[in-house]
Amino acid sequence: MSRRCEITGKGVMTGNNVSHANNHTKRRFLPNLQEVSLLSEILGESVKMRVSVRGLRTIEHNGGLDAFLLSTPNSKLTKEALIIKKRIEKRNPKSENAESAN
Repeated sequence: MSRRCEITGKGVMTGNNVSHANNHTKRRFLPNLQEVSLLSEILGESVKMRVSVRGLRTIEHNGGLDAFLLSTPNSKLTKEALIIKKRIEKRNPKSENAESAN
């Protein structure tokens, strides 16, 4: 498994440890990833995702997984999130009406 958030796309960053003597050694900054089960009300099931804590807060702020995915543009989502979004759109009658109105 890659160390990448399935919602935000946040991944590993690199940098330097700098000692008191100003010696630089390479290091990695790992994202705070958690394996969580998020409940999708439209699908009626829980979806397991590997999400950063910041991504989890973003989902909760937007009103849950379904609301977050439906309100986020496809260009800002990862492949895994797009797959779940397409499943939600297929099941959600409200999103189909909104698409036909445009």
